[in-house]
Amino acid sequence: MVEQRVEPAKKAAQVLHKKLQGCMHSHTGLDAEKRMKKLPLMMLSVSMAESLKDFDAESSIRRVLEMCCFMEKMLASMLADFEMKVEKDVLEPLNKLSEDDLPEILKNKKQFAKLTTDWNSARTKSQASTGPQAKQDGLREEVEEAWRRLESIKDQYSADLYHFATKEDDYANYFIRLLELQAEYHKHSHEFLDKNISELKENHSQKGSQLSLSNQKVYGEPLLSHLSESNREIAVPIEECIHMLLRTGMTEEGLFRLAAAASVVKRLKMCLDQEAVDHSEFSMDPHAVAGALKGYLRELPEPLMTSELYNDWFKAAGEKDLPEKLEQFRVLLKQLPPENYNNLRYLVQFLSLLSEQQAVNKMSPSNIAIVLGPNLLWPRSEGEAFDMASASSVQVVTVIEPLIQYSSSLFPEALPFEIPVLPEVPDVSQESNSTASQDSEGLVKSGSISRSGTSTWASPVNETPNHQNKSSSSSSPLDPVPPAAPRLLLKQRDQLQTRVRAAVPPRSRALIRTCWSRFWRLLQELWSRSPCHTNEYNILQVYIIALYYLETYIFEEWLN
Repeated sequence: MVEQRVEPAKKAAQVLHKKLQGCMHSHTGLDAEKRMKKLPLMMLSVSMAESLKDFDAESSIRRVLEMCCFMEKMLASMLADFEMKVEKDVLEPLNKLSEDDLPEILKNKKQFAKLTTDWNSARTKSQASTGPQAKQDGLREEVEEAWRRLESIKDQYSADLYHFATKEDDYANYFIRLLELQAEYHKHSHEFLDKNISELKENHSQKGSQLSLSNQKVYGEPLLSHLSESNREIAVPIEECIHMLLRTGMTEEGLFRLAAAASVVKRLKMCLDQEAVDHSEFSMDPHAVAGALKGYLRELPEPLMTSELYNDWFKAAGEKDLPEKLEQFRVLLKQLPPENYNNLRYLVQFLSLLSEQQAVNKMSPSNIAIVLGPNLLWPRSEGEAFDMASASSVQVVTVIEPLIQYSSSLFPEALPFEIPVLPEVPDVSQESNSTASQDSEGLVKSGSISRSGTSTWASPVNETPNHQNKSSSSSSPLDPVPPAAPRLLLKQRDQLQTRVRAAVPPRSRALIRTCWSRFWRLLQELWSRSPCHTNEYNILQVYIIALYYLETYIFEEWLN
């Protein structure tokens, strides 16, 4: 029945109008420009525009944010247009239906029911009347008046119901129109996003490929790819780390075995990835350098000694006859790709050089093989003859240790490792008699390193200063240096080294090297000029004077 659908229609229009209004992102009744400013998407676009100002013009984040800013603004414009259409085609008609049209029908329905009751009451009263004729005539007139009013409202109510019946489909179309507007909005938004995202990705990938040519990742990349792109023979992490270790790590106890701070290793790996390493920053932490080198070897997609030869290496290592074992090793080395062979040779010859200092650094060929072996050789899969656990413990030592011990025989091509030269420090006096060049840890390089000889690294305290033998004079006789001096200076040197490391910020490693070299030159100069240094008291005086000059120099360097 038509009249039974009026009340549910009014309720539905009223409730849905309220809920739909709550879905709107902007206030109703505003023009397009004001409505757009209130939209969250527009606020997001404005925030993006403000954020990109902090980036330089070459930043990829800036370029993407610029495009996102434009796209969010266009989406806000589309949303504002969509909401204006919804307001005009759906919200306003629903509001009129629930607040004007249907309430008028329900009002007439209520009036029709009341007048029907009044007419029935007047008719009953007239029929029951037995009084004078005049009274009966008055009651009949009331009945007729009630009937006329009833007929009038009945005609109006019937017209309203007829109008509702004819308009019911139109009312239903309001909700269809809502779906059409939503479909249109989402379709246009999707087309806009799809087109612009594709363009953004294309431009971003082109720019990214250009940047990748000059900023290739090193860690985790295949060895051949890295060497080809960088036009190098030795991988950056291997060469750079070995250079730094040659400077400060040759006598470091437990090198490759003791772990460094993870944050320092991570920062060094990032610098190696960018091929921009400041040796002065990381050389003073050889354990971090060793950790970065181990990390590079471990993260190679293919081990340096190749998984393809995995079983062959262990088979050759199991040979009891040493000459035959070495011959099989030579055969396997020839089977390595050229890039693997060159980098393995470079690394192994350095490790052999490192093992020559095992009396100090406690890293024998066996110890080195234990800590580095699993990073040089591992199986392609867990189903190989040996699993990773065994390869990383005992059996891998049988492969790596002979490579280090007999590196000069297995790799006859000698590599002249060039030890980085420290910055020159001005002499305290033109008459300085110190002729040794020192590194940042007090190590002396008295000659070049070759494969045929032993390492020439040594502590400066093992070489007594060269004092000229002068005859006694009445002015300032110079006595020979007492045996106690080197021992005492060595003790004070260690204390000074600790103080300098604690005083200088981590990023001022270059200052440490300069100050350290300056200290030894000052100490030797003051020692040579000391009128009397036959007892430990005067030795301490010389040390205190040198330390004063050193700390003054550090302070002046920081001020500058």
